Amino acid sequence: MGNSYLWAKAFHIVFMASWFAALFYLPRLFVNLAMVPAHSHAERERLLLMSRKLYRFGLVLMVPALALGLWLWLGLGIGLGGGQYWMHAKLTLVLGVLVYQRVCAGVLRQFEQMANRRSHKWFRVFNEITVLMFIGIVVLVVLKPF
Repeated sequence: MGNSYLWAKAFHIVFMASWFAALFYLPRLFVNLAMVPAHSHAERERLLLMSRKLYRFGLVLMVPALALGLWLWLGLGIGLGGGQYWMHAKLTLVLGVLVYQRVCAGVLRQFEQMANRRSHKWFRVFNEITVLMFIGIVVLVVLKPF
């Protein structure tokens, strides 16, 4: 593995961390949206605008993160071969992140349609899911425990 591996790995980490930053903050905006009083239209619209932009920004960051990850995995063979069960666990968590992002799209749509029925407390817990997935992915990649 040469120089291209190190460049791909570095940029994969940068895009992955940036993608997660968007996923860390988007549910925080949902917490704030859930707390907006019904009569605060300007505040609601401002938070919705921020949420839409952050969601789209996260999608843009997701693409190179996944592309570089696929290249590292399939193109360079990282995690292929016998006994690489850590990679299976990591890919399961990445799939979970993709599902989480899709759920965020649905939540955003509910807020846009004024159909949210969840409390700000629910969104505070929902916000922690990405932290747990991020920790899991990093631990799996660094320690390769199995």
